[in-house]
Amino acid sequence: MISKLLAHLMPLGRVAVAYSGGVDSTLVLKAALDALGNESVVALLAVSPSLPQSEKDEAVALARQLGARLELLPTEETNDPQYQANAPNRCYFCKDHVYRALRQFAEANGIAHVLDGMNAEDTLDVRPGRAAARELKILSPLHDLGFSKKDVREAAKTLGLPNWDKPAAACLASRVPYGTSVTPKLLSQIERAEAALFDLGFRELRVRHHGDVARLEVPEADLSRALQQREEITNALRGVGYTYVSLDLAGLRSGSMNEVLKARSA
Repeated sequence: MISKLLAHLMPLGRVAVAYSGGVDSTLVLKAALDALGNESVVALLAVSPSLPQSEKDEAVALARQLGARLELLPTEETNDPQYQANAPNRCYFCKDHVYRALRQFAEANGIAHVLDGMNAEDTLDVRPGRAAARELKILSPLHDLGFSKKDVREAAKTLGLPNWDKPAAACLASRVPYGTSVTPKLLSQIERAEAALFDLGFRELRVRHHGDVARLEVPEADLSRALQQREEITNALRGVGYTYVSLDLAGLRSGSMNEVLKARSA
């Protein structure tokens, strides 16, 4: 499938890649570099309070390792009242800000095409941000070529990308229930909570914010370890401002905040 991806990208000329440091966008970036050359590709990293500092640092380091030109673009979605309201279509307002900033940069630099890393499985969950991508004519080569998440990881491994097995990540706002206002202060609390648990050795997790309650999601394989470390976890999360700490026995689920939407529509 790598050859198909390279052939798909070659006619595009100069491109900008919506880059996050995740395996999907890194694969697109690497393929674009291989197909078009370093001078024809720029990686664009959107920076806002919804992006953890650790993710930003890792993304910057990886882009440098790949030899890619990288531009950090501040976006202001967290200042948008429609984003802060955190309705079920919050992602639309987020992506509208992000993709608009990327598109403006591309046009100012004579770049016709902006690519993202959406794969063929990303449409299986609630994705309001896709409307913004379509409106701003963002291209999704992995989706168009039918790359599953497994395909993405296999291709990334074949190409020697160091993050080929990196756990899926999502913006910090995805930890907040719909209807709860999303503010930079709240995002900072969630970021500090998750950083504290990374320091305890958990590689994959989400801290879902429910007011005074932190609901911790870890993979099922880590549930017993989380229980064994419950005192350390409780102290860590109380240390960033939570009063109560719960462990979700269903384990880590991508997009678990959307479960309430699916239940309402059932």
